[in-house]
Amino acid sequence: MTNQIKRRRFLGAGTGAVLGTAAVGLMQAPGVRAAGPDTGATAVGTRSTKVTVVPADPRYPDLTSGMNQRWQARPDKVVLPRTTQEVVETVREAVAAGKRLSVVSGGHCFEDFAYNADIEINIKLSLMNEVRFDTSMNAFAVGGGATLLDVYEALYEGWGVTIPGGICHSVGVGGHITGGGFGNLSRQYGLTVDHLHAVEVVVVDANGTVRSVVAARDSADKALRELFWAHTGGGGGSFGIVTTFWFRTPGATGAPGNLLPKAPSQVYLTLAGWPWEKVTPEGFSRLVTYWGRWLEQNNTAGTTAGSLYSWLLLNHRDSGSIGAVVQLDASLPGAATVLSDFLAGMDRALGLSSAVKRSSGVLDSAYTTTRLLPWLRGTKYIGSISPTQLDPTTRSIHKSSHLRRVTPQRQIDAMYRHLTSTDGPSALTGVVLSASGGRIATVSPTDTAVAQRDAIMKANFESLWYDARDDAKNIAWVRAAFRDVYADTGGVPVPNDITDGCYVNYPDGDLSDPDHNASGVPWHDLYWKGNYARLQRVKRAWDPRDVFRHRQSIRL
Repeated sequence: MTNQIKRRRFLGAGTGAVLGTAAVGLMQAPGVRAAGPDTGATAVGTRSTKVTVVPADPRYPDLTSGMNQRWQARPDKVVLPRTTQEVVETVREAVAAGKRLSVVSGGHCFEDFAYNADIEINIKLSLMNEVRFDTSMNAFAVGGGATLLDVYEALYEGWGVTIPGGICHSVGVGGHITGGGFGNLSRQYGLTVDHLHAVEVVVVDANGTVRSVVAARDSADKALRELFWAHTGGGGGSFGIVTTFWFRTPGATGAPGNLLPKAPSQVYLTLAGWPWEKVTPEGFSRLVTYWGRWLEQNNTAGTTAGSLYSWLLLNHRDSGSIGAVVQLDASLPGAATVLSDFLAGMDRALGLSSAVKRSSGVLDSAYTTTRLLPWLRGTKYIGSISPTQLDPTTRSIHKSSHLRRVTPQRQIDAMYRHLTSTDGPSALTGVVLSASGGRIATVSPTDTAVAQRDAIMKANFESLWYDARDDAKNIAWVRAAFRDVYADTGGVPVPNDITDGCYVNYPDGDLSDPDHNASGVPWHDLYWKGNYARLQRVKRAWDPRDVFRHRQSIRL
């Protein structure tokens, strides 16, 4: 494994979480919850426990930016609530004063949706991070301020179960879940929202009344069912603030340990690295084609090959190498053979051959290293092997696409030109391809708000750097590469037989700009396709005053 693979920022479902939402409130029957008197006072006999940080507070600089240091805010105050009622009170205050608010769960949003100059009150949900089993809902309750690692540890250590979330485990669940998050178990178990049962949401009606409601997959009230549906891929920051997520796989019954997917006992984790000096243009093309073709041909849910997950890291030449990350449940039938064959195919595509060695039953070459690890340890490992993965001091830009077929040759050639350019972008620049399909594709594109169900992969064009003086050249590289790869469709991946739009959890402000999107397809249709009109109806019903908004929130 090369140093570049070690340093690489791996993107998972969760990375790019758009506007968090958050945390655990007091249980009541599903439906509308009492919000307290309109005076904004806390209930009689209780004391507010929320934390308020103003500019003079020494904590203020830490709470006014997220992971992407390109975006900063200067709000009047940052409020960190501990209960749903305190979220209600804070939103009520903002509405009464006509102040612009934003919400943060983990702070991984790639764009300026949560941190910008217009924000006057920021609600940070990090103190609302409880994970527990809720007997009254017969589901696992997760506070909207929890991180993915909070969820993984609590669910696995307590009940042996998990959700198929992202590998960047510091991502907050608020944006990750509402954007339809994915990760290394998604080809085996689907998206996170495929296991979502209910959400508690703080909303504001046309009269300015603030309250919390519980919207479930099986709510008797249609309007509540629609509000739930909007949170299964509609993105954060459009409808309200989610204070609790409840998880239970549809149709699951019995004890808590049977209500969500079982986490694998052990997984194979492979890291691959191929030096750029050994990569020819023909080998690069064969590798990208092989990787996509393999996903096309091994896309059946419930099979071992259909459960294998892979990231192909097409790093810029200045990084020194390209690489891959592969994960597979070691208990699946023939897992070692399936993984060995997949790895050998990547070497052959590059025209590289070497003596093989056996690692935990898997045949590795000189360019791959496979480890057999307990699942939770492997999950923590893969989320931390790249320092930039969890580095809160980077600046970045990201652009995404869904692909329904193997990458066309013209697009591969364009990638190669930009990845071998001599314009000197950051060494942390490139195109990351991540697998999709498998169990993800078994769900209808209208059952959840995630419309791109039959895609076999995602592409993430990205650059990360540290110095603001390097903004222009790194932003320019990503914009040029993205535009050239999708030049045939106006510079963006419009929905067609090959490409299928963009991923809302890798938000891209340029999609709203005709200088960067000449396709004639509006930004919202690139994210949600035919589901957008339904999302707008939910928006009009539950946020008619447009209290919850950002540059690419659902429009009224």
